[in-house]
Amino acid sequence: MVMAITEIKLSFRSSTMPTLDLKTNVSLPDVNKYMLELSKTAAETLGKPEKYINITVSSQPMTFQGTLDPAFQCTVISLGNLDPDSCARYSKTLFEHFERTLGVKDDRGYITFVDPGRSNLGYKGTTFQFLQSS
Repeated sequence: MVMAITEIKLSFRSSTMPTLDLKTNVSLPDVNKYMLELSKTAAETLGKPEKYINITVSSQPMTFQGTLDPAFQCTVISLGNLDPDSCARYSKTLFEHFERTLGVKDDRGYITFVDPGRSNLGYKGTTFQFLQSS
């Protein structure tokens, strides 16, 4: 029976809350279309259901390496799946996506991966720590 409880907790953990926040100096002709495409890519890349994915995209002035050439800054926030090997795989896939869709070379941006911990992420008027135990 303990095994079943553990499996339920792991299942819950694997299906919660990735947020991807992208800032770029690339002008996007249709930001809404781009966000929907990025949402699908993020879900596939992170292995989480798209219904839990949160995407924000901001076009803004930005320098990188002392130039105004196309660049980006991306933050990925996710619970329970950001170990070093996974982050390297996610980074590869996301950099390839940004080069293909934004024309930004892989040396023109950073991706920051953050796992805030279940007690530090609020949702539905509580935190994921308490949602998991209910």
